[in-house]
Amino acid sequence: MAQSNPLEQIPLELLRERTSIKWRRYEPDVLPLWVAEMDVNLAPPIAAALQRAIRAGDTGYPGSTPFVEAFAQFAAARWQWPTLEKARIRPVAGVIPGYTDALVEAAGPGGYVVVTSPVYPPFYSFLRQAGLTVVEARLTDHLRLDPDALAATLAQARRDTAAGVGVLLCNPHNPGGTVHTRAELEQLAHLARSHGATVVSDEVHAPLVYAPAQFTPYLAVDGSGIALHSASKAWNLAAMPGALMVFGHEAADAHRAYVAGTHHAPGHFAAIAQTAAYSQGGPWLEAVLEALDANRHLLGSLLAEHIPAIGYRIPDSTYLAWLDCTALGLDDDPAAVFLKHARVALNSGPTFGAGGAGHVRLNFATSATIIEEAVRRMAAVA
Repeated sequence: MAQSNPLEQIPLELLRERTSIKWRRYEPDVLPLWVAEMDVNLAPPIAAALQRAIRAGDTGYPGSTPFVEAFAQFAAARWQWPTLEKARIRPVAGVIPGYTDALVEAAGPGGYVVVTSPVYPPFYSFLRQAGLTVVEARLTDHLRLDPDALAATLAQARRDTAAGVGVLLCNPHNPGGTVHTRAELEQLAHLARSHGATVVSDEVHAPLVYAPAQFTPYLAVDGSGIALHSASKAWNLAAMPGALMVFGHEAADAHRAYVAGTHHAPGHFAAIAQTAAYSQGGPWLEAVLEALDANRHLLGSLLAEHIPAIGYRIPDSTYLAWLDCTALGLDDDPAAVFLKHARVALNSGPTFGAGGAGHVRLNFATSATIIEEAVRRMAAVA
């Protein structure tokens, strides 16, 4: 039986009763289309699994929940991942602590990490806090990997540090929703190997890819890399952070080094929720993807009609639109203007690094009514 649209089930007045950061950071008259949180109810299989645990008083430390097995089966069925080995998958506290730990291990003290900007702001902040130096290889104007920029940045990083070099890849890319092709990933793998760099791939948005685009796991083309996966974005589980660190079949040394250390694991509820998502949440995910697919096109139509000066490439993945507002003359941070004068909260482009000035990121994982009202408000001040 077809599922109803998960993005159209909660009216605005009930969304405003939520206490998450999305709905509490700004004043009540602001439409929050910023942080990566969907305006949905919890998928029924996940809610049922958590309710069973609560009724049973199953609120202790994480144990034998089949988190790894559920993900491995999901990945094999959805992405035909041929080299995925369950023995090389480790539950971790979250995607951000996972990639930070992996890059600290790979690059070492004083190491450099290449990111492809503009990119998710925590790619900068957490790595710098961990003592790593972040350097940028700009994406092309079409938000695709630029092999010349990557080669030059990797070479410069190798010259500038006596420590290690890593690459933190966003696959699919946030912002902009680029789905890197197999050929692009193979070229990145070749460049990384030639410069002695380890690639760590953040693949948290992998389940959120729209046809005909196809997600390619980075480890399917480079067995020496490391990847992070989580159900948190696709099933809206930010309240219960957890992830899986996957080591490529040629990353035995990195795997041994990680296992030898002490790391935080996901909480018990996170493991329960994500296990249910991967093993039983497929129908709900398909309903969400259908709704998001409609919204990404709706946003394009609304912008073309009301604010045609905004540049927008319909994303191939994620629910995060990257809007080029430079033609509007709103200076480097148009999000500040839209917040002050339109009462719409968007992510600030400059926080995404080089290439972010004059841009905003908009979260369209909400109802069509809210998207329409947000664009109407933005058009009034554009």
